[in-house]
Amino acid sequence: MITLHDLPLPTGSLAGGALFLDRDGTLNFDRHYVSDPAGIELIPGVADALRSARALGLRLFLHTNQSGIARGLFQLADVERCNARLEELLGLPRPVFDAICVAPEGPDDPQVYRKPSSRFIRECVARHHLNPARCWMVGDRESDLESGRLAGIGTAAVCTGKHDAVAWRQLLPAGTPIWPSLKELVAALAVEAGSHHA
Repeated sequence: MITLHDLPLPTGSLAGGALFLDRDGTLNFDRHYVSDPAGIELIPGVADALRSARALGLRLFLHTNQSGIARGLFQLADVERCNARLEELLGLPRPVFDAICVAPEGPDDPQVYRKPSSRFIRECVARHHLNPARCWMVGDRESDLESGRLAGIGTAAVCTGKHDAVAWRQLLPAGTPIWPSLKELVAALAVEAGSHHA
């Protein structure tokens, strides 16, 4: 299930780029099959990070695996209500995201958009004529990063969900960026963008 929004063309030092964002464990705390909007709680610093990313000219895409749909634990409408609550809590101009992809497949189902599928990323890169060198997939699980790798964009692991830094270092190739949270990643992108325009 993909929801597209026709947002204005971004301006900023990283225009032409984007952040592809996992939801649970990256933007909000992972409550394990959350289906009630009351269970959505923002990870500290996320709203400011997304505001800064927009100011840099980055498009924002939400890509979330929700196998609870396939498992019969909740419906797509429940996920959409949780996503709406997420946007409400962010307090940013809405819609916050240029597109939202909800992958309802279970692990044993034929994979269409379920990460590590790179299909959603590749489609967005083509649709918006994005520069892959200015795009990053951000997430707290291996499947998040694998989807970015398969799409040919940058990847960034965050320590706000499934893995802490120690666990990530055991799982990822040496030199893979690991960040405490989305906040630190976006701050580093801002510094790098500023140095290129100094």
